[in-house]
Amino acid sequence: MKAAVIVFPGSNCDRDMAVALRAAGADVSMVWHKDAEIGDVDLVAVPGGFSFGDYLRCGAIAAQSPVCRALKDHVDRGGYALGVCNGFQVLTETGLLPGALMRNAGLKFVCRTVPLTVATSDSAFTQGYTAGDTIGLPVAHHDGNYTADAATLDALRGEDRVAFTYGDNFNGSRNEIAGVLSANRRVLGMMPHPERAVDALTGSTAGLALFRGLVQQLAHA
Repeated sequence: MKAAVIVFPGSNCDRDMAVALRAAGADVSMVWHKDAEIGDVDLVAVPGGFSFGDYLRCGAIAAQSPVCRALKDHVDRGGYALGVCNGFQVLTETGLLPGALMRNAGLKFVCRTVPLTVATSDSAFTQGYTAGDTIGLPVAHHDGNYTADAATLDALRGEDRVAFTYGDNFNGSRNEIAGVLSANRRVLGMMPHPERAVDALTGSTAGLALFRGLVQQLAHA
């Protein structure tokens, strides 16, 4: 399975993402934001960080980069995409996922491990878990308050497109949403960092199931 990790000015989780994907068996390349081509890959990962210093809105400038046009083309062709933290913000700014990420309800940056519930296992990203599982993943964000209009929230719930919910809704997200899937279930955006929970030496392997399940499915697709 081939994956590309996009790198923006201000990305700081790109190497973590590459390490996690490689540990799960993926062949990973790094793609600079000015590149107009991503290449023949199965998955494009948009990592966390502070792309372009989070000016204007988090992810807004990054969404205008040449590589994001290639990302949209990749998804339109049926490719998979994963956006984590700032990457989730980029995916909403490009329109690949619905909703928006607003300032945390407490107006403070939060950096800690939080409890999550796996809301669905019916996706390539979450098939390694069982729906209803409780896991702990790190968060590190200031603008992770997921919001969308009532119709969108109803559609996400009705179509089983909420991937993860917070057990402790510390940032005020609507319906406790921590991650959502696209309508075709090939795009996942989530605020918690599974790539920071893949090695027991750093305290947790709770994120491994996401990467292993994803690589396994795409390798046999």
